[in-house]
Amino acid sequence: MTQLKDLQVGDAFEGLYLIKQADLRQTRAGKSFLAMIFQDRTGQIGGNLWDADDYMVSTFTKGKVVYMRAVKELYQGTPQVNKIFLRLPENTEPNNPKDFKAKSPVNEQELRDYIQKAIFKIENATWNRIVRYIFKKYDKQFFEYPAAKTNHHAFEGGLSFHTATMAQLAEKICEVYPILDESLMLAGILLHDMAKVIEFSGAENTTYTLKGNLIGHIVLIDEEVSEAITELEIDNDKEEVTILRHVLLAHHGLQEYGSPVRPQIMEAEVIHQIDMMDASIMMMTTALNQIVPGEMTPRIYPLDNRNFYKPNLDK
Repeated sequence: MTQLKDLQVGDAFEGLYLIKQADLRQTRAGKSFLAMIFQDRTGQIGGNLWDADDYMVSTFTKGKVVYMRAVKELYQGTPQVNKIFLRLPENTEPNNPKDFKAKSPVNEQELRDYIQKAIFKIENATWNRIVRYIFKKYDKQFFEYPAAKTNHHAFEGGLSFHTATMAQLAEKICEVYPILDESLMLAGILLHDMAKVIEFSGAENTTYTLKGNLIGHIVLIDEEVSEAITELEIDNDKEEVTILRHVLLAHHGLQEYGSPVRPQIMEAEVIHQIDMMDASIMMMTTALNQIVPGEMTPRIYPLDNRNFYKPNLDK
């Protein structure tokens, strides 16, 4: 089977792929078509299935594995597939959607080992106890869930991978800027997205829960910290508790991005910047891995709808 990341423009190919998106739309002439996104473990690519009849609309739906024969082309500088032929897999062909979804590039045990070491490095006893309490409560989900529904680290294990990457960056930054409190940096990073296990429905076909839609993970993690404080009989008026809560509440940086307060502690600002950087690099990496040198990526909406070029340089 041809992997999507290996396709060159002009390649005719065939193989089994997962339908990530299949939206019914109409042309200006009133003809129906399916705007589709196909994926495998190496990437994804969009394309339109023209003249979609009732059978196609009801059969080729999101979450199904299909056999596809098509050609990779460029449309306004964006890679896509065209001349699409689809059918359902035969009995002898792979058809488990899990086999076609991206996973964390680091295995779960390695992530667990690193996260455990990071927790041990939190020297402040209050922060350490709170982190351990919440991790014990959500251990399984933390290592399974994605970090986002669509944009960055939107794959199985993405939440723990994103968190571990941020923690590694924080450790290095603390070496360069010793004014930063490494314990606060690690505690804030380890917890900053933890409530996404409440915000999201799960690792498969991820959607927002009711609490995710109406409350959001930033407020939800503050509630989790408050519960931990009560259960652990920690004084809620201690400054270190307020500081940790501020770091978590401020990690999106701006109120219009979901944070009820802006960062007003140095560690809160740095955690926000690390979060933005890791998310941006992952979005660019995902897009660049799907093209070959000399091509432009599709537009990445969260990055100001920009295309990114993959240089064709000699190594």
